[in-house]
Parts: sequence; C-alpha cells; structure tokens
Amino acid sequence: MERGFVSGLLSRISRVPDRLLHNGRRRAALAALAGAERAPASVLVICNGNIFRSPFAAAVLRRALELRGLGRVRVDSAGFAGPGRPTPADAVAAAARRGVDLTSHSSQLVMADLVRAADLIVVMDGLQRRMICERFGRSSRGVLLLGDFDPLPVASRGIEDPVEQGPDVCARVYARIERCVEELAQALRGLASGS
Repeated sequence: MERGFVSGLLSRISRVPDRLLHNGRRRAALAALAGAERAPASVLVICNGNIFRSPFAAAVLRRALELRGLGRVRVDSAGFAGPGRPTPADAVAAAARRGVDLTSHSSQLVMADLVRAADLIVVMDGLQRRMICERFGRSSRGVLLLGDFDPLPVASRGIEDPVEQGPDVCARVYARIERCVEELAQALRGLASGS
C-alpha cells in the first residue's frame, strides 16, 4: 500500500509543472499561430502509431475547418510506427460516437516529403515535437503541441496515448482532442480572416 501511495504522489508531483505552465503555453501556441505570415494551406497531425490520436484529430480538424469555411486546408495524419495498420475497434467505436468514421483509416509513416509539404505540424507530446525538429530540420515554431490548446486546466501537456487502455480511456482522450482541435480551428479561422 505504501508503494502505491508514493508512486501516486510522485506522479501527481511530476504533473505540477504542466498545470502551472499551461496558461502561458496556451497563450504562446495561440500567439505562434497569430504571428504566422499566412494561414496554413496544409496541416500534418502526428502521433506515435497513427492509429488512435492523429487520425481522429485530423478528422475532427477537417470537420471544424469545413464548418469555418476553411475546407480547402489539407489535413493529413501520420505516425512513427509501421504503416498500413487499421484503427483498433475501441478507437473506431469511440470515434463513431463523436461522428467520425475511422473504419477505412490505414496508418501512414512520417516521411520527409509529408513533413516538407506541411505548413503546420501538430503533435501529441514534446518528444514527438523534438523528433520532428531533429529528424526533419523543422523549426519548433511550426510544430505545435495539440494539448497546449486545451481550454481547460490540464494534468499533462501531452495528449495521453490510449493504446491498450480500453474504451473509457479512448473516450476521454477523444474528448480532450475535440476540445483542443476546436481551439486550434478557431485560431486558424482568425488567422485566415486576418483578425
């Protein structure tokens, strides 16, 4: 019992910086978009495997941009793990409950041509951001963490990976992704309209 208590305490303590810095990081992410020379014509959403988070986030972003009159913005997704894998059943079901169809999704590997073609890259955590910048020479200004757009207080900057964690975790992660994508889409709309 003592080991579980200590582990839980250490876990909560490790998340304190993300909670304390969230408002500043949120302002910085919004300012990074507002300071762009032009609205992005293409967005690449990245996660580890491109089977849970990034395909859902990309689909939600496409829908949100379409509703804002920005349907011409190309939105793709990719990941760092093997290509050609389908979205797991838990994720397909959770996405369907949110009006997103991932049944035909097949994972795509992050490649240099995808990274070069994207005006904006959105990742799920800081390690993915660092990998994109180091492997592909992208400036960190054009690689944003989706969790930084969360309008609610956060426990963690990164968007949790629901792989092998069951439908409840997937549903919770998808709810957070939707919140963050709404804020991102609104910021992109403001950038496109020049306000």
